[in-house]
Amino acid sequence: MQVRVKPHPEFSAIYQVILEDGTERLATKNLTPGRNVYGEKLVRYEGVEYRLWDPFRSKLAAAVLKNLKTVPIKPGHKVLYLGAASGTTASHVSDIVGESGHVYCVEFAPRAIRELVDNVCAFRLNMSAILADARIPEKYAIFVNGKVDDIYCDIAQPEQAKVLADNADLFLKTDGWVMLAVKAQSIDVTKEPSEIFKREVKVLENRGFQIEDVINLEPYDKAHVMVVASR
Repeated sequence: MQVRVKPHPEFSAIYQVILEDGTERLATKNLTPGRNVYGEKLVRYEGVEYRLWDPFRSKLAAAVLKNLKTVPIKPGHKVLYLGAASGTTASHVSDIVGESGHVYCVEFAPRAIRELVDNVCAFRLNMSAILADARIPEKYAIFVNGKVDDIYCDIAQPEQAKVLADNADLFLKTDGWVMLAVKAQSIDVTKEPSEIFKREVKVLENRGFQIEDVINLEPYDKAHVMVVASR
C-alpha cells in the first residue's frame, strides 16, 4: 500500500496517513511492529510501522477527528485507563505514551481482561492490566505506581463523572488532566442525552475540574460526548 505519513499538526505522537486513494486516516506509531490489536491495518512509511486508528472503534480517535482542542496524553506520560475492555483504544494510548510511559488498564469484565492480557499486554511492556471495579479505586491503588499524568475514563456506569473524580482524588497529579467519554444511555435512557451531558460536566466542575472541551462524537458514536478537563 503506497502511503504518506505526517505528524498531526496539534497532537504529539498522533499521525495522519494519506492512503493511495487520497483518503486521510489517523494512526499511531506501532510499539509492537508486525502485530495489530483489533484487525486494524498496518502501514509502513520510511521504515516505520503505523497502525490505522478507527474512529468507529475508538472514542479518542473520534474526538480527534471532531476537532478536539486538547489531547493531554503525551509521550512519557503515565495514564490510568478506566474501562480498558479488550484494549482497542488503550493500545493506541500505549503507542502514544511510548516505552517511557505507562498505561494502567482497569477493567471489570473477566473475559475482556483476559483478551487484554493475552492479545495486548503480553506484548506491550508499558501496559498493566488490573481486574477491578473502577468504583472502588482504593482496592487497586497498590498496582498503580505513584501519581498519573492523565486519567481516561470510558465506563458503562450510571455515575461516570463521579467514578472519574474519585479516581482523580487518589491517583491524579496536581495539574493533571482527565478525559471522560460520557455514554448517555448507560446513565439514564429516559432523559435527553444533552441533559445528561450537562449533569456529568457539572459533577466534574463541582469536584474542582476546569472543563476545557466537550465534543459530541456523532456520527462515530451516538449519544456520546468526550469531556476534557484539568484540575
